[in-house]
Amino acid sequence: MANTLVAIVPRKKDWEIIKTQYWYRIPVKKAPAIINRIKFLAFYQPKVFETEKWQVNYYTEVKGITVVKRIELLPDEPEHIRSGDEYYKIIIGDLKRLPRPIPSRSWRRITFIPTTDNRLFEAKEINDLYYTTPIEERLYRFLRKERISAERQLSVYETETPYCLDFAIFCKDGKLNVECNGAAYHSTKEAKIRDSRRDNELTSVGWSILRFTGKEINEAPKNCLRLIKKTIKALNGINKDKKFNLSKPEKLSWTKRI
Repeated sequence: MANTLVAIVPRKKDWEIIKTQYWYRIPVKKAPAIINRIKFLAFYQPKVFETEKWQVNYYTEVKGITVVKRIELLPDEPEHIRSGDEYYKIIIGDLKRLPRPIPSRSWRRITFIPTTDNRLFEAKEINDLYYTTPIEERLYRFLRKERISAERQLSVYETETPYCLDFAIFCKDGKLNVECNGAAYHSTKEAKIRDSRRDNELTSVGWSILRFTGKEINEAPKNCLRLIKKTIKALNGINKDKKFNLSKPEKLSWTKRI
């Protein structure tokens, strides 16, 4: 069960608060479901942190959680648009450096990653942190064994509706989205309509899409990999640079979210 949360530190001011005042904040409206059972909090540091950018370097123990208004946490920012909103104030202990940093292999927008303490200490890169469904975990292990670079749980904002992709594979002549269709979530009539609408929107902005059922992943993984490799080949192979625009310009700000 997930007991650890990786969260972004968007500003150096927030980092100073973490180091000297021992708390971190999360909007109640946007908090992940595991908020009340987290034992450890780790921090993803974006570009503003220069030599430590784009990786998870530090973690800490969670000592307690309360709910307060943002204005109480940051009284020097009374004009902030969410000054009256409720936030979780997460009381933390001393910062500890991870045995090794956990880098992001490509630029991506990260806000929260629910995970486990074991994954936090064992992960070699960001994608190893994600704690998802058994069929997604199984397919990820196969992709990693085949050395197919895939970004997990990647949020894209190219369409009117933002979507979170199970796996995104960036190729030289396009982008491939691989989805794992669990029976409980994808088998109803409403789910099939939703998936069709989603696939059409993503296809309209250049994504190729492959969907595999849990049965296919569990019983015929070699066939799933064959189709993935065939599609990658049709798209002229993996693009290691990953220079794709996945976000609308107005959606790129980190600080607007907290």
